[in-house]
Amino acid sequence: MLRYLTIPVTAFQQNCSLIWCDQTMEGALIDPGGEGERLKAEAQRLGVKLTALWLTHAHIDHAGATGTLARELGLPIIGPHPGDQFWIDGLPQQSKMFGFPQAETFTPTRWLADGDSVTLGHSTVAVRHCPGHTPGHVVFHSAEMARCFVGDVLFAGSIGRTDFPGGDHDTLIRSITERLWPMGDDTIFIPGHGPESSFGRERRSNPYVGNT
Repeated sequence: MLRYLTIPVTAFQQNCSLIWCDQTMEGALIDPGGEGERLKAEAQRLGVKLTALWLTHAHIDHAGATGTLARELGLPIIGPHPGDQFWIDGLPQQSKMFGFPQAETFTPTRWLADGDSVTLGHSTVAVRHCPGHTPGHVVFHSAEMARCFVGDVLFAGSIGRTDFPGGDHDTLIRSITERLWPMGDDTIFIPGHGPESSFGRERRSNPYVGNT
């Protein structure tokens, strides 16, 4: 069975999630945006052996520590979709713009596409391409946990910004309604910022996508 711990990092309080298989204790960090030493310490504290870094998208607060951790620990970088290549290329500039430690650029070990899957220990996690916030944004859905790690696509009571380069509001709404809602009302999602919620609750009450 998969387990996870969400660790808010950086001044942006971005929800990095440590996810692991409780049988093999193999784990991955989803969106290691910063505070790499703290993330490594949390994995060590829990007895989790990190085997990969998974990215929903390549904004600095989600990907800032990725290149450094991959180099230090020899880990593969899985994701996002190739549509975010320009955001990866711009990570050093994003660092300066937002006052982050200098981020290392990188090339993902494996790009992800809609319908792909990733494995962790004895479990498989589904990948959906959900553009709109960024062109290459993906989400990670674990049916066995009834959990979805959605990055900045959807929040409790809100949705992702679409005013960055490559963002598009209509595309984002389609990603939410056509790719997230079918995962089921009872699915709990872990957003890139703020508290968890369920797709059912947001479908009914989120003012940006309610009753869709």
